[in-house]
Amino acid sequence: MSFRAFIAGCAGLALSPDERAFFREARPWGLILFRRNVDRPDQVRALTESFRDLLGADAAVLVDQEGGRVQRLASPHWPAYPPAAAFGRIGAQGEEIAGLGARLIAADLRAVGIDVDCLPVLDTPAQGAHRVIGDRAYAEKPSDVARLGRAAARGLMSGGVMPVMKHVPGHGRARADSHLELPRVSVSHAELETDFAPFKANADLPAAMTAHVIYDALDPLFPATQSRAVIENIVRGEIGFDGLLLTDDLSMKALEGRFFERAARAFAAGVDLALHCNGDLREAGAVAQAAPMLAGKALHRVERARAEVRAAESAAEAFDPVDARAELATALAAVA
Repeated sequence: MSFRAFIAGCAGLALSPDERAFFREARPWGLILFRRNVDRPDQVRALTESFRDLLGADAAVLVDQEGGRVQRLASPHWPAYPPAAAFGRIGAQGEEIAGLGARLIAADLRAVGIDVDCLPVLDTPAQGAHRVIGDRAYAEKPSDVARLGRAAARGLMSGGVMPVMKHVPGHGRARADSHLELPRVSVSHAELETDFAPFKANADLPAAMTAHVIYDALDPLFPATQSRAVIENIVRGEIGFDGLLLTDDLSMKALEGRFFERAARAFAAGVDLALHCNGDLREAGAVAQAAPMLAGKALHRVERARAEVRAAESAAEAFDPVDARAELATALAAVA
């Protein structure tokens, strides 16, 4: 079935009649869930099924399920997962345990119909940066961020969930929270190569999310999400990522202008999918007007990403979640 190249949110625990009508007409590729949309497993499952009843089985359902501060499916119905930084403290076993944690998250998500997780965070934190990234980062060294993030991505894929690495080309130096204002990073291109490194090492992963950050050395006028120079020259060029590229949430305060313009600028810059999260149908309608039908390279990237996840799931070894949770708990207790 055909889709439009955007992802939308919804307001509550079930789709309203207006949301159903909008989704049926606008045909977003995906639905993204937040805490406002989550109560208990059977409710989330009913919500994801109702979305696919409207759009078809190939429609995606996304969530930010990182662990730590960013966990939409939470207690008492889902286990708490640690922030990424906990895996960085484990040492030699860190990759194995990061992959195990992500594999468990994948099992939780698939059980309720969610098949895309906006994880891993591949941002490398810099001294003096805003804590919006903070312990969401795996480590302070780019090489450690790269290997732990890759392990998490592979864990998700083994469980049939598409990982989305974020926030390309790097949010770790930002001194402001892009949810609230537009960060500007003023270091040289050469210094930024440190931030690019985890993404470059994982450029073969299926999907990524852009950063709402201005990098003066790359494009002093537009944030990466809306910068053709950043997307073509850095993300697609220097980093070498040719996978599915999503915007970060277009309703964040880092961006200015009407929502049609926000989305249109992102598509003109070269993104494949626009993400609008807050569930406001008037805003989402403007994003939908700017979004093309999913076709050409963007459609190919969706199909390739799906195929890569299916292949990883098919090749995965047998998995016992009870044993995995015990192993995860033991490893984390050792560094608590």
